[in-house]
Amino acid sequence: QVQLAESGGGLVLAGGSLRLSCAASGRTFSTYAMAWFRQAPGKEREFVATISWSGGTAYYADSVKGRFTISRDNAKNTVYLRMNSLKPEDTAVYYCAADQKLQRNANYPYWGQGTQVTVAS
Repeated sequence: QVQLAESGGGLVLAGGSLRLSCAASGRTFSTYAMAWFRQAPGKEREFVATISWSGGTAYYADSVKGRFTISRDNAKNTVYLRMNSLKPEDTAVYYCAADQKLQRNANYPYWGQGTQVTVAS
C-alpha cells in the first residue's frame, strides 16, 4: 500500500514556474514507478510525465515536453514535477500516481488527492 500527498500548486502568471511535490508513505517507494497526471474542468484525466523507479527513464506528454521535468528523490520518498514556461492551458488539478510498472495510461493503483494549478494570462 502506498499513500500519496501532493503539494506545491497555486496561482501563477503565464510564463512562470512552479514545482509540485508528491510525498509517498511506505518503505517500498523506491520500487515504484511514479507519474503525474492532470485533469482540467470538463476534460478527462491526461498523462503528463512518468519516471522509473531508479529515475533513469522518464517519458513526457508532447504538450509539456521541454517545459516540465519529472524527478525523484528515493531517500525522501518524494517525486517532483518542475513546470516552467507555464501556459493557461496547463491549468488543472495535478495528481501523482504510483505503480510497479512504468506506463503512460491511467491504470495506476495508487493516487494522491491532487493539487490545483492555475495559470493566469
